[in-house]
Amino acid sequence: MLAADPRLENNPAIAFGTGNNNNQPTPNPDIQLPADFPPEIPRYPNAQLQEATQSTTRWATSDPTNAVQSFYQNEFQTNNWDVSQSTQEGILEAQQNGLRVTLTIPATINQSSTTESNVAGNTEFTIQYTRDTTATASPSTSAETDNVPQPGDADFIGPVRSQQNNQTAQTVDNTTQQTNTAQTFNDTNQAPQELRQYLQDLTALGALPLQATSKSSASTNQFEPNKTITRREYARWLVAANNQLYANSPAQQIREASASAQPAFQDVPSSDADFPIIQGLAEAGLIPSPLSGSSTTVLFRPDAPLTREQMILWKVPLDTRSSLPNASVEAVQQTWGFQDAAKIEPRALQAVLADFQNSDRSNIRRVFGYTTLFQPKKTVTRAEAAAALWYIGSASEGVSAQEALRLQQSGASQATSESPPTTE
Repeated sequence: MLAADPRLENNPAIAFGTGNNNNQPTPNPDIQLPADFPPEIPRYPNAQLQEATQSTTRWATSDPTNAVQSFYQNEFQTNNWDVSQSTQEGILEAQQNGLRVTLTIPATINQSSTTESNVAGNTEFTIQYTRDTTATASPSTSAETDNVPQPGDADFIGPVRSQQNNQTAQTVDNTTQQTNTAQTFNDTNQAPQELRQYLQDLTALGALPLQATSKSSASTNQFEPNKTITRREYARWLVAANNQLYANSPAQQIREASASAQPAFQDVPSSDADFPIIQGLAEAGLIPSPLSGSSTTVLFRPDAPLTREQMILWKVPLDTRSSLPNASVEAVQQTWGFQDAAKIEPRALQAVLADFQNSDRSNIRRVFGYTTLFQPKKTVTRAEAAAALWYIGSASEGVSAQEALRLQQSGASQATSESPPTTE
């Protein structure tokens, strides 16, 4: 007498074709993602983490292998990764900003094993990731030199490096370390798809400094891309992004104010953590203040939400590097076609009109796409603010965060490959 297939007894869905909705891989709470797992790597929504080691994670899902491969192929292409299909079946490679990812989906031996695997929820795949070490080579150099014999040690052989060369090397190390403070957030994928790349480039540059407003925000690396940005935060980002994008052009950088400067705003005293930045913007004439002739603007309101018209008013002067043109409601209506142009504050009208001259490089087009309503009083999200700061310059001349990132990485590589000369 033949015994019943034990799989049919334990899994009646197999026998009656009712699907495999209850056969999802069981999550293991003891297995956690490595701390260095890059947040920009897409995660398959129906997969459960099965194993995690350094630079390698193994996942399982009840979905078929072609669904997994299609998901990653689409995600990589949509987010502008450089995708290459390996000569080996079931391997997909992609890289972006020095991060290389290898997706491996083991090929099944035959159709029957594929069906059985999928029903049992055992379609497995691995994700391996590595980062270009040139961007972080400089900080490790100091650790390596700690083990090198120094003058005065019994094992030391060779000339003593001059104090000047020591200072030069230290300056290179400090500069490289400052410009390579890439930020890592685990929720950038919550940003709108159209703005996500701008956000990723700027965080890779370390150009979006967040103050820890709460312990939870600081410990979980939450960027909160859809959160409304404050005027204080945007001022901080404005200076950081400009100075990072123009890292090799000191004449184009914004200088922070001295702590001893007379405050331009009554609500931003010298004791405020962001005083050097906000005061520096006022002294540079980049934001309205009594210093620039706006005698009624005595309050900065640092913790108030940033509006669309304020974002453009502060950003466009950095793009044009010149005074704003005269503007009228009619001129803005004729150029942009905004139905609500009359609601825009007069000074912001000038910035909005100047932004139109930047064509496809304009902030409004990059952040909001095509629109016939500007909604000047509407608040701005962090992701939108980041998109505005991704490019600084005019239609014919400027620099993007992507270009600055390439220069930063090549500069770090060159700095680590060249050693300063030694003298007696």
